[in-house]
Amino acid sequence: MTDDSPPADGEDADTGDLTHTTDDGDVQMVDVGDKPDSERRAVAAGEIRLQESTVEAIREDEIGKGDVLATARIGAIQAVKHTWETVPMCHQIPITNVDTEFSIAENRVELAVAVETTGKTGCEMEALEGVTTGLNVVWDMVKAVEKDESGQYPETGIENVRVLEKEKHRG
Repeated sequence: MTDDSPPADGEDADTGDLTHTTDDGDVQMVDVGDKPDSERRAVAAGEIRLQESTVEAIREDEIGKGDVLATARIGAIQAVKHTWETVPMCHQIPITNVDTEFSIAENRVELAVAVETTGKTGCEMEALEGVTTGLNVVWDMVKAVEKDESGQYPETGIENVRVLEKEKHRG
């Protein structure tokens, strides 16, 4: 069940209005102090395209740096917890749960990150930060085997990062 109440101060239903600027155009953080706490959940996902041989090495735990997905999971969770430090207008929120789910396909690793909180603002930025950092960690862990002869990454790419769902439930 989603909350369809009108936007609070600092939020605007019209996407043409900027909520992070003053009337003079200065950047500001949205004041969410008067908003009631709500249970919130967001899920984001993305993927990293890799060579098939790299994906097989991940499956077989044959990457020299260690367990790629375990390390990426830790990176994703850490990123969720620190989103407010890297996204300038993002509020620090109490994270109540983080779930990470990896899927391995023939030439890619997919990652979904679900974040839950009880608070005054959503957690989709935390979910997105978890996905992008988790996928960056995968890249870092496999870069030695993913490079071509000239040290480039012609087949590697982080793609399709998006918010899959966003929920808000009033208690």
